[in-house]
Amino acid sequence: MDLGCAEETSSFMPGFIRECGGYVVIDGGFATELERHGADLNDPLWSAKCLIDSPHLVRRATIQGFEAKGFSREAAEALLRKSVEIACEAREMYYDQCAKESWDLMENVKNSRRPILVGASVGSYGAYLADGSEYSGIYGDTITLETLKDFHRRRVQILANSGADLIAFETIPNKLEAKAYAALLEEEGIEIPAWFSFNSKDGINVVSGDPIAECASIADSCKKVVAVGVNCTPPRFIHGLVASVRKITSKPVLVYPNSGEMYDAQNKQWVESGGDIDEDFVAYIVKWQEAGASLFGGCCRTTPKTIRAISQALSDKN
Repeated sequence: MDLGCAEETSSFMPGFIRECGGYVVIDGGFATELERHGADLNDPLWSAKCLIDSPHLVRRATIQGFEAKGFSREAAEALLRKSVEIACEAREMYYDQCAKESWDLMENVKNSRRPILVGASVGSYGAYLADGSEYSGIYGDTITLETLKDFHRRRVQILANSGADLIAFETIPNKLEAKAYAALLEEEGIEIPAWFSFNSKDGINVVSGDPIAECASIADSCKKVVAVGVNCTPPRFIHGLVASVRKITSKPVLVYPNSGEMYDAQNKQWVESGGDIDEDFVAYIVKWQEAGASLFGGCCRTTPKTIRAISQALSDKN
């Protein structure tokens, strides 16, 4: 698919959603699944550590993070490309498995009745710091727009040419980082589409305190951004956030919340939230779709079982 001009890029996600039957299912909590398979992610690289020692299991990989672990710039960039290669290989393995089990199913997938896209994840500057600041958005007065652009620039360049179908800017904690991403997409002439996904802890603002409406406006004004929404946010806040984003943009809205637990950055573990219990947010899916969302998945502490349940709930409704 040629996505070489802004008009074609802007129509990419609505067309893809129609092709999928009116809704799209996103993946679930990758790091959660890695831990379930025995990976020890207590490391500044977090799940990107598995690109080094457990590629057969393999998110948030940064060039600077790999360099801090002693890798050369060339090796760091190669590992970043590898993350996309592994995802694309997994997609081909799935296609092959479909072909073996049922040619009819294979034809459905291959002929884009249910196409599969690979999104290259770009985590926040706070994720690189490994101090939990991706859940606060507080980077300090010394971090400027130019600082963030310089930090993300090379990673965005590499991922844009890695074979991924889109770039997913995830868990964006503040307005400044959203501005940096939007500027980079324009400055670098990135041709593959992107989505912006923010995180919130109160249902009104992103975690830094910047209003979600202002953040969504940045995404709406960027022609390279084809969808905007919320991730790694307690399910109880999603409905209100979807409504807020919908007032700002006509672009497709995506949601992939966490389990409702809170992350303790000091002890590096998830703990039960003091708020409402979000044990089964799949029950909310239909309401989120009615509020205006069209892409649905899960983030931290969700599992393949969660994603299957989301898919079933959407299938039953639609």
